[in-house]
Amino acid sequence: MRADDYMALFFGAHEILTPQLVAGAMVLSFLLSLVLAVVYQMTFRGFTYSRSYIHSMVLGSLVTCMLIMAVGSNVARGMGILGTLAIIRFRTPVRDPRDAMFLFACLGVGIACGAGMSYVAVIGAGLISVAAVALHWLPFASRREFDGLLRFVAPAGDHEAEEHIREVLVRYCSTFFLLGMRDAGQGASVEYSYQVRLLDPAYQGDLVDAVKKTESLSDVTLLMQRTTIEL
Repeated sequence: MRADDYMALFFGAHEILTPQLVAGAMVLSFLLSLVLAVVYQMTFRGFTYSRSYIHSMVLGSLVTCMLIMAVGSNVARGMGILGTLAIIRFRTPVRDPRDAMFLFACLGVGIACGAGMSYVAVIGAGLISVAAVALHWLPFASRREFDGLLRFVAPAGDHEAEEHIREVLVRYCSTFFLLGMRDAGQGASVEYSYQVRLLDPAYQGDLVDAVKKTESLSDVTLLMQRTTIEL
């Protein structure tokens, strides 16, 4: 590519598209959307991971870039493409709003590259990636009070076991709350449910082992909660 082509690619000064400009814009759109896709994959916390969704992010950026270059400043072309897209019905549900934002970011990259505003695409994709990684690691907007649910069965009226459980919870948990008690074994035993927040996430196994040391306790389970729950 000549120097004039590079200037046109990064500053949007081109009026007549050349094969070099088209290829450069498409490649840049692909690379930037690929960066966003990698960031999305690294910061994904849901359950329903979709490989095709990541492919759609990258391909959507390329398609958008191509459409913007095809339309240019021609109003008739824009109306024609708008009518064509209106015929197509997109019924794929996007459950997580965060997934939709990444998809919009890739489409925005494609629009910027197709319009010749490559600096906008590069800086925008970079800042969005940094923001996504920062929000992934920072506890911003997190309101979890409990990390997990501890359940066990104890003999009815066993006060010694109750004292032992309280000592264990104080040792390994910063916060714990008795969620409920349920009759088990036709009144001979009681099932306890505690919501707990561990002092350290690494204490999961230690907490379970400490509870199991009391021979009178049985069916000890610790269910850790996830930050994202999909139904």
